[in-house]
Amino acid sequence: MDSTIKDFETAIAELEGIVKTLEEGDLALERSLELYERGVQLSRFCHARLEEAERRIEILDERGELRPAVASLDSASGRPAESDVGRGGSRPDDKERTR
Repeated sequence: MDSTIKDFETAIAELEGIVKTLEEGDLALERSLELYERGVQLSRFCHARLEEAERRIEILDERGELRPAVASLDSASGRPAESDVGRGGSRPDDKERTR
């Protein structure tokens, strides 16, 4: 990985700047390609950090159960996917029903 990338927050900020610059479209082709390549490096770095964070969350699950935290969420609602309910996944409503 590129040693010039220090941390996730710095990488995201640089990536946002690159996207803004490329969207403006006033660059020579060669400069656009350089920025695009750097953007890909930054994107891969950020993706790897997010995957690491997700693994840590899985390990630190509050009940000690090892289960995917983010991957099991329904993307539209932010709730556990139907297939995870009953396998350790729970819906926020479930806690209210059992009180």
